[in-house]
Order: sequence, then C-alpha cells, then structure tokens
Amino acid sequence: MKKPILAILIFVAFFARSQGYEIKITVKNFPDSVAYLAKHNFGKQYIVDTCKTAYKGIIIFKGKKELDKGLYFLASIDKEGKAVHRFDFIIDDSYKFSLSTDMKDLQYNLKSDGSKLNEQFFEYTRFFINKNKEFGELMPKTKGMNKADSTKFMQDKAKQFTEDVMKFEADYAKQHEKDFIGMWLNLKTEKLVKKYPDGLKTTADSTMFRFNYYKSHYWDGVDFKDGRVIRNQFFDGRLKKYFEQVVNQLGPDSVAHEIDKILSQCEPGSEMFNFLFVHFMVEYENPKLVGFDKVFVMLVDKYIRTKKSGNIYDEKTTQKIIEKADIVGPLLIGKVAPDLYMIDTINGKIVSKMGFDTAKTSEVITKLYYKNMDKLAPLYKTLSSVQAKYIVLVFWDVDCGHCQTEIPKLLEIYHDLRKTIDVKVFSVYTVDEFDKWRKYIIDKKLDWINVYDPVHINNLKTKYDIFSTPKVYLLDKDKIIKSKHMPVDKIPELIKIYEEEEKAKKPK
Repeated sequence: MKKPILAILIFVAFFARSQGYEIKITVKNFPDSVAYLAKHNFGKQYIVDTCKTAYKGIIIFKGKKELDKGLYFLASIDKEGKAVHRFDFIIDDSYKFSLSTDMKDLQYNLKSDGSKLNEQFFEYTRFFINKNKEFGELMPKTKGMNKADSTKFMQDKAKQFTEDVMKFEADYAKQHEKDFIGMWLNLKTEKLVKKYPDGLKTTADSTMFRFNYYKSHYWDGVDFKDGRVIRNQFFDGRLKKYFEQVVNQLGPDSVAHEIDKILSQCEPGSEMFNFLFVHFMVEYENPKLVGFDKVFVMLVDKYIRTKKSGNIYDEKTTQKIIEKADIVGPLLIGKVAPDLYMIDTINGKIVSKMGFDTAKTSEVITKLYYKNMDKLAPLYKTLSSVQAKYIVLVFWDVDCGHCQTEIPKLLEIYHDLRKTIDVKVFSVYTVDEFDKWRKYIIDKKLDWINVYDPVHINNLKTKYDIFSTPKVYLLDKDKIIKSKHMPVDKIPELIKIYEEEEKAKKPK
C-alpha cells in the first residue's frame, strides 16, 4: 500500500492565540496549484495551513491564531505526486509579512517585506550560494597544472573557503545572538576546541581534553525554556548525536543523569518538556544498546510514579508504563536473575499424568497445582540450584524460525566453551507441547539442562519479559545478570571480556 502523500506533514494544533497571521508569498513561475505552510518541529514537519490557489504564483496563508515561533517552510506537491520542500523562512519578530522569489533561482532571489529577520536570514543563504559558486569556478583554473600543483591549489582554496565560512558564521551568530538566527546558528555549529592548554603530554591526553571540552560545551547557548528551540531543523539531530555519540559510551547511569539535567532546565509541563520526555521514553523503552533499559526504569521511577511528568499520558497508559517498568526493573544488568521453578524432560511425563497437559483454563490449572503441591515440589529444577561460573539462560520455542538457527549455534558454542570454562546452559522451552519439544531435544542432541513450565507457575512472559524468542541472558555464578538479549555468537566474546576483567583485578 502506498504511503499517503505528505505523510510526514501531519497537522498538529497547539494553543489558540489572538494576534493571528497573514503571510503572502509571491513565487514567479510557481509550478504547483496547491501550497502548504509547514513547520519544523522536533525532527518532524507539520502542515499548518494550505493555499489551494497557488497556481497563480500568489500564495496567501492567513489565520486567526498566532503561530508558534520558529522555522517554517513552503511546501507543495509536484506533478509526480511527491512532496517538495521549497524554502525555509522564520516566524519570530512578525506574523504579517510578504516574501517573494522566482523559480528560476528560488533560494537566491528570496526577499522579504515586513520581516527584517527574514531578509537577514536570506542574506545568510545568499552568502553560501555565492561561496559555493565561487568554489565551483576554481576547478577550471587548475587546467594546465600538474597533479601536485592542482591538488595543492584546491586544498589551499578549500582551507580558505572553510575559514571564510567559519568567520562569517561566527560574526553573524554574534550579530544575531539575541534573535532566532543566532539560536539557529548556535544549534547548527559545533563547539570545538580552539586552543589546547599547556601540559598535555600524550595524544590520549589531547583526546580526553577534546572530548571533555566538547561534552561540557555542547549545549552552550541553548535555552531549554525557549520553545523555538524545537522548531529548528538542527535540534533533533544534535540531541540524537549527543546521546548516541557522546553520552551513551559512558553508560546508562550517565545517560540518565544527562536526561535529568536537560529536563530540569525545561519548564514543567511545557511543550519542550513534553516532547523531550516522550522522546526519551520511546528511545529507552527498547534501547539500541544492551543494558540501557535502565534509563527507561529511571524515567518511570523519577517522573511517572511521582507524577513529575504531569499529564503527558492518560491514566490507562500511565498504568501500562508502570507495569512495563515493574517487569524490566528486576531484569536490569547487575540484578540477580529471578528464580525459576521448572520441570525437566525426565519429569515431564509425570506432570502430564497429573492432568496439566489437558488443562485449558487457569482455574483448572490452579486446582491441579494445589492438589499436587507435595508431589510437584521434589520435581522442580530451579535456576538457583544450577552451579557454574557462567550460566546461559535461554528462552526458546521449537517452532520459532530464529530459534531454529540460534539453538544449534548455541549448542556448538556451548560444547566449545565448556572445554576451558565452567559454563552451563539452562534452556527454557516457552511452550508446553512436551512430545514435540522432547523429540527436538533428542534429534538435536541438546545435552544441557532442558526445562519447561507445564505447571504454569512462573508466568514467564511477565517474569522475564518473554514476548518473542529466543531471549538470552548471561549470568555469573551468583546468578547476577551480566548481559542479555544478545546474539548467541557474542557469548564467547563476552565471557572472554569478563575473564580478562577478573584477571586484571587479581593482585600481581
């Protein structure tokens, strides 16, 4: 099914205001009949208004509500039905102004009447157009030069080009430090070290200084109380870069600290706070990096449970989020793995004869459980009873396609590892089709601890967050979770790291 045209340009209404707006845009030779006023908003674009008479080249957007301040753009649909981003402009110092340009050179010909800020914004654009044109005209000048001279000529010019651009941006940012252009440029440019202090002896020292400087100055000049920040096409990218490339490598505790620091700078209940909080919740509920679900639990504990998050979520959604955190919390890396009371293949037939294999309702299962409690107790194989330096805890299903690839691979890894490492596999079958499971074990020669839960005493889905298989946990001898949700072929590498860490801690 084809995606709707302008799928990313979703209309979102915020707070009603009184002043209203009127923006007239004249575009000579405009090729489309419908035009859209759209805004940048935290990495997405939203339609704000529509003009259906754009084919005349006179585009008027008019409304009774005052628009949010920030970066907007003119968009349209081309003849092939594709959304086209025409050009950006600012709504900040005025809500009633005119813009004009020509399709022949759309960006360069932009002019503004009634908005001095937009005229200065277009001046910035024209500077770059001129510089790029100037740079593009350099290559023909190398004609007749040898390769070395040609390369040096272009490198020198590129260096000069970069210096000119950096100086222009720095001067322009200073000139506009109190308006939207200054904010826009601040988010666009990186905060790099200009001078290193004396006394840095090694490359490692310089690298560490550069990293610390970059991190500590990353958000210089950014006011998280100013809603215009999110209506800037660079903010979303900078936020992601900060957490993915700067903070994430320091671990989940550092991420949680940085999120808390940013949220504390926002006005509680503001649009900025709400957008950021939801972003972080989504990002860390199912994080890309193992162990970073700890951030999600922190957010729930610190903001959702205490209601510091305000009314972002309704009561039903809030309860679901808390329930999710209650499941994830005990499964964080560093926690002791919840115990399991399982039945192995040897005792499977005995449990089946008790009637558990034909029980269809939880009520019947409960009655059978209490009726056979004394008989069941000695049959359980518990996770806590397994003794090994490392325990691979795996949840899987015979009919799971991915499991059919990973389980044989894990078996091979297990056989190889146990030659030199004290390791065991506690293999949990998540379904209760005993005969199918037993046949697979025999056929594949799964010579590890094979267990399942025909008594339904463990509630595996909730206890270990098993909503897909396979799920793999790596535990140490104390059943502490060392890692989880990794491909099985990463297990030897992880164990090697833990062994080296242990060796390094021993006194020499």
